[in-house]
Amino acid sequence: MLAAANALNFSVSRSAGILKSGRTYRIALLVGSRTIEWFTAEIIAGLNDVLRDAGYDLVVYPIEGLEARDAFFEKLPVRSNADAVFVSSFGISPDEVKRLGTAKIPIIGINTTSEGFDATVGINDKEGIKLIVRHLVKLGHRNLLYLYENFSSTLGFGSHNRIVGFQEACNAIGGLTARTLGVQEGDNILDVAIPEMMASDNPPTALCFHQDSQAIPLFFRLQRSGLSIPEDISVTGFDDSTFAKEAELTTVRQRPYDMAVKAAQKALALIEGRPVHEPFETFPVQLQVRGSTAKPRTSPLL
Repeated sequence: MLAAANALNFSVSRSAGILKSGRTYRIALLVGSRTIEWFTAEIIAGLNDVLRDAGYDLVVYPIEGLEARDAFFEKLPVRSNADAVFVSSFGISPDEVKRLGTAKIPIIGINTTSEGFDATVGINDKEGIKLIVRHLVKLGHRNLLYLYENFSSTLGFGSHNRIVGFQEACNAIGGLTARTLGVQEGDNILDVAIPEMMASDNPPTALCFHQDSQAIPLFFRLQRSGLSIPEDISVTGFDDSTFAKEAELTTVRQRPYDMAVKAAQKALALIEGRPVHEPFETFPVQLQVRGSTAKPRTSPLL
């Protein structure tokens, strides 16, 4: 029979398979921005590597701002058009979880703070940033500045827990001067960081950036200012993303690709009605100590 099929150039019709199974062979990924940065790119790569081999297409839905969010949950385009939904990085309300649930398909969270999902993968962002604080304090730093880009007020990003974790860690240690500084979206975070270092009577001895992509450009800007890392200022990031190792950036390593692979495997099991091993899974984070941190200098920058 197989030889006869080959002789006739016979191929299996995907449309017929979809009609027979009742599946769409599409899986939706909701992300909180139109910009595909390192974390989201790694998530997409991990999901695709599993889902593609299983015959599924991944459809990305950017949910950026209140209008786009309201439109998505009002129209709910995944209803009858997807076999599962991933929600990556941002939080959705209990009502929105309930609305997604009306689609009668599995809902899987990726580093989201929301509850009500069928399965989740993620990291402990608080614990990750606390590793950074403890490392800097052990080196002798007592004046820390945490820099981040302000989040959309309509999206509860899971990484906001890094800011909370930084504050908690610093409050638990006596004798620290620690501040957080949010930069408006669209503003250059380095245009804020450098004046904070050079214009203050009591400048920070260490800068903690919310993510590597904000920290690495500082290396080049400081060279033009006549300052060096870590001799004049210690710098940390978060992610261990592309070029972090080459830049000698002390950072916290997370592995979004591995999280996405596990999320995809859980989704396939839920779609097929198979049991899910460890449906709610927290992945470890690791402190990567490199050349961007050292003991604080004893004299002022200027």
